[in-house]
Amino acid sequence: MAAESCGSRGASPPPPPSSAGGGGAAGRRRKAEAYAEVLRRIRDGGYGGGRPGLEDELWAHFQGLPARYSLDVNVERVEDVLLHKKLLEQAREPMNGLVFDVHPSQVVTLEESTRFESSTSFKQEEQDPQCSAFASRDQRPLHEIIFACDDKPKLLSQLTLLLGELGLNIQEAHAYSTSDGYSLDIFVVDGWEYEVDILRSALKKGVDKIKYRAWPLVQSMAARMDHQPLEVSPSSDFVQIPADAADVWEVDPRLLKFEQKLASGSFGDLYHGTYCSQDVAIKVLKPERVSVDMLREFAQEVYIMKKVRHKNVVQFIGACTRPPILCIVTEFMHGGSIFDFLYNRRENFQLPDVIRIASDVSKGMNYLHQINIVHRDLKTANLLMDDQVVKVADFGVARVKDQSGVMTAETGTYRWMAPEVIEHLPYDHSADVFSFGIVLWELLTGKLPYEDMTPLQAAVAVVQKDLRPTIAADTHPLLADLLKRCWQKDPALRPTFAEIVDILNSIKEVLRSSGHHKRHSGRSHSGRKRG
Repeated sequence: MAAESCGSRGASPPPPPSSAGGGGAAGRRRKAEAYAEVLRRIRDGGYGGGRPGLEDELWAHFQGLPARYSLDVNVERVEDVLLHKKLLEQAREPMNGLVFDVHPSQVVTLEESTRFESSTSFKQEEQDPQCSAFASRDQRPLHEIIFACDDKPKLLSQLTLLLGELGLNIQEAHAYSTSDGYSLDIFVVDGWEYEVDILRSALKKGVDKIKYRAWPLVQSMAARMDHQPLEVSPSSDFVQIPADAADVWEVDPRLLKFEQKLASGSFGDLYHGTYCSQDVAIKVLKPERVSVDMLREFAQEVYIMKKVRHKNVVQFIGACTRPPILCIVTEFMHGGSIFDFLYNRRENFQLPDVIRIASDVSKGMNYLHQINIVHRDLKTANLLMDDQVVKVADFGVARVKDQSGVMTAETGTYRWMAPEVIEHLPYDHSADVFSFGIVLWELLTGKLPYEDMTPLQAAVAVVQKDLRPTIAADTHPLLADLLKRCWQKDPALRPTFAEIVDILNSIKEVLRSSGHHKRHSGRSHSGRKRG
């Protein structure tokens, strides 16, 4: 790599690798120093330092990048740091994927340029005949090109190849991987004699081609998104959603604002964002992982969510079905999932909370079963809390039960899965009841089901040994009886959710009449921890 020179970096050569690494106290100290200096200059230089949240955003920017970035970046050029931060934020928006910026850098004389060249001698007349276009024949312009993108294999080599195809000579290159899976790649190049806007246009064409290769379903959004009306595409351009209602549910992606990424899976990411000033959760399919089967699952989930309207089922807002962004938008539940509450936040439920939550879940599930929907993945991670209300969420594997009763085996999550589903036997709504029994046990105990086993070991034991979670001796007898009924091996012996709602109401009355206010040894929604 050539010596440090221009753009956002200082004029001195880079430090040796041992001091530029990303770990250790020295690296953390360098990040803190760079952050503090940039923040000071922002406040002193009128860069919008008074904007709420900027300090936290800037801190997260430095913490998310390796310490090498803090060593490389010129803290005197605050605008460069803010540009890097802005580009990474844009790259995190699913509809972007890959973004860039280009601007002129300092002009380097031939004497200085020997710092950048290889061991072969540089002769302007032989290697850069176009320099005659400049006012001085002993100078050449440099440009700084910055890419921010999802950190995909071979993407950096594609960007390097693009620069070469445009006739640019790379004099300096820095590639930084962020802690959340994105990349910031900075190139200092020469060899461009025209206006920077022409270079920007040429880069955009090349970037669009790379997007097509890296994200198969990504199409250029320039025509749609750049202050132009969203065109109505032919039906062949849409994911075909079964239509049985007149609801207007197609979401204009221009009205979505992506904020914090909440979770990431193999096939999609979950974001907190806004839609028309409303807090929403946005589940986005990863374009590079989309297949025919995934599109079918996506269509099925939208089809089901369009059908459901219940206070204990998460509210469907709409969906984007036009590439490059395929997503499902629902209301945002500020309390998070019960799984997170129990195992990550490690907070407590009192017994009245357990009954209230179980009642909310059973009411939502009873509604789904009444309209013939089988959830097939009922678990604490799919139960969301907000304002003392719990709602059933995530219909990614839910199905409308057909008359044949044939549904895919081993659908759901092993620790909560009914034995008939594990065994590939025919199953119906009662499989959800079994899963509810496991959820109720979690609420009572605050423990992960079969926590000393792997999921597969637990599934085998449930089928072959009739294994069930251990019911504590101090569990209220009515709740203990409900647990046993819910996870009966014979699905026909399990109660329906309509019966469970009545049972829980009866338990609630018994507890009230007996003056039962004893705090349960499990967990409390009140936010108090065990201790």
